[in-house]
Amino acid sequence: MRPTIFSSNLTLRSGLFRWLAVLSVSVLLAACGGGGGDSGSSSVSSGSGSNGSSGGSSGGGSSSGSPNLQPIASTASNTVPITVGPGAQNFVNIPNVSVTVCAPGTSTCQVINNIQLDTGSYGLRLASDAATQILGSLPVATSTSGGQLAECTQFADGFTWGTVRTADVKIGGESASAIPIQIVGDLPDSTVPTNGCINGSNESTSRQLGANGILGVGVAATDCGVNCTNAGTSNYYSCPSGTNCSAIAVAVAQQVVNPVTKFAVDNNGVIVQLPPVTMSAASVTGTLVFGIGTQSNNVQSAAATSYRSTGFGDLAGNYKGSAVTTIVDSGSNGLFFTDSSLPACTSTFTDFYCPSGAQSLSATVTGFNGTSGTVDFTVLNAQTLAASGTNYALNGLAGSIGSFPTLFDFGLPFFFGRYVYIGFNTNGNAPYIAF
Repeated sequence: MRPTIFSSNLTLRSGLFRWLAVLSVSVLLAACGGGGGDSGSSSVSSGSGSNGSSGGSSGGGSSSGSPNLQPIASTASNTVPITVGPGAQNFVNIPNVSVTVCAPGTSTCQVINNIQLDTGSYGLRLASDAATQILGSLPVATSTSGGQLAECTQFADGFTWGTVRTADVKIGGESASAIPIQIVGDLPDSTVPTNGCINGSNESTSRQLGANGILGVGVAATDCGVNCTNAGTSNYYSCPSGTNCSAIAVAVAQQVVNPVTKFAVDNNGVIVQLPPVTMSAASVTGTLVFGIGTQSNNVQSAAATSYRSTGFGDLAGNYKGSAVTTIVDSGSNGLFFTDSSLPACTSTFTDFYCPSGAQSLSATVTGFNGTSGTVDFTVLNAQTLAASGTNYALNGLAGSIGSFPTLFDFGLPFFFGRYVYIGFNTNGNAPYIAF
């Protein structure tokens, strides 16, 4: 359960089928000692697997996690700028992009800024209080039983609830026409299903989300896949007259979809590029690139190693001798894993680590193509990082994974100083993550 914190305004939030922690520094925070050091850009020692989703055998060779640290220009039609901090709600380590949402087939549109970029989820979700100009023009999807179609999307400590609507979505110079998206918080709390939905708090506003919405660009095309084609395992509900909502099977084609997979071109993956951060910065700007190997600006570097993932982006791995499921998730604002040797912060900061000095650590990542590599990273004192109250890009931020001890989450600090390639599980391609 996420703590409710007032004095320091430090909040922890769980993410969309992933651990998504949100640390707010709109109020000055008191440091709890030590910390410091240069977390910089973590190096990667990796196997010799080939690029793309096919991969190779483990062992031998090494490569840099960044093909170079030159920024990718965000001026091409297949790009859009990423900004980390302060965003819509003054939360740290939230990578934001702008999205234009239009009524299908019309020029009635709204540009919505500060949409969180999330490589650990799938589909576009907009906070209803941030989409007020366009909301009334977006048709609500109808279920097979005739009611409004709504979705309950589970977080580790909460959920989002709202209707599925149809929209044209434009990001940079690319567009997807008439796709299903979720509107969060547009249905009364009284309509939340009591069976199979309620899990912690209802994340129904931009403040609770920490952004004006979430753009899920993980490896999957849709947010639920075959699981939701069965009412017994579905996230989707039919709401006749907007009330008495009950779980319903939904065909894959009607599910909330990763918009990039519906672009006419540049639709086989994305590249997330962020600059290096030495400890902390007021803000940083990077680039989200659509497509991998489809244009001259998105060729996968020979220095990047590919790790084949499951259909929802999971990798294998090992941390200090323990096997862990590994995810690479820009929607998490820190690195999250279990390590009893790292001291927790005091008082309201107890979900984050506060070592007295910089801790140099490493974890092994293994793809399901047999490729294996070691990721070096640094953990810094979370309270020291947050103490300025004006820096929103924090490297070395890490915390406990809580009730998920066998999960290792490479959140946003992992992305600083890297090109991270997310290869989609579409058109017969095997999903993969490369860096």
